[in-house]
Amino acid sequence: MANTAKFNRQEVLQKATWLFWQRGFHATSTRDLQQATNLRPGSIYAAFGSKSGLFKEALRFYAQNRTELLQQCIDGGKTTIGGLRTYFRHMLLDGDANTPNELCLLAKAISELDESEEELLGEARTLLAAHGAKFRQYVEEAMANGELSEDTDSDLLARQLQVQMIGLRTFLRATADRAAVEHMILKLFDSATARTTG
Repeated sequence: MANTAKFNRQEVLQKATWLFWQRGFHATSTRDLQQATNLRPGSIYAAFGSKSGLFKEALRFYAQNRTELLQQCIDGGKTTIGGLRTYFRHMLLDGDANTPNELCLLAKAISELDESEEELLGEARTLLAAHGAKFRQYVEEAMANGELSEDTDSDLLARQLQVQMIGLRTFLRATADRAAVEHMILKLFDSATARTTG
């Protein structure tokens, strides 16, 4: 009979993701991961192949959670633009105070990894690009709904949203000026808005 994992994989991924996000890939040791996840020595290798294998799954876990949250915000918004603004507010202003939110995990991984870690770096870039594609999808949806001007460059605006998310995280970390961030979120789409949206 094949051995079956005697742990909750989602729970392990959640704890490992948090640790990688706090410390980074290189500064997180296998012992750190064992202590954080309560896995016995060797279990990480049995379940994930290596620390790199666990990190890759943690990146995917993080990206999937972000995608699901974005979809929830869109579904719950009166307008697509309103849903996008809600997503920004949640990511920047409504999270746990202990969240290491100066960078998203994907951006942090890309800034930390070098070209010799091609597989992990490629995974992080692919996942970040996929999230950008979701932004573009919703920008195009907003254009189709008349919320954004029909001549909006959807690729450019989607990239700008990703850059603004990273920049606003850094600004908030540096200044703790939540009111300024709230105001900037409200103004995110001003240059492309065809009419007032909620």
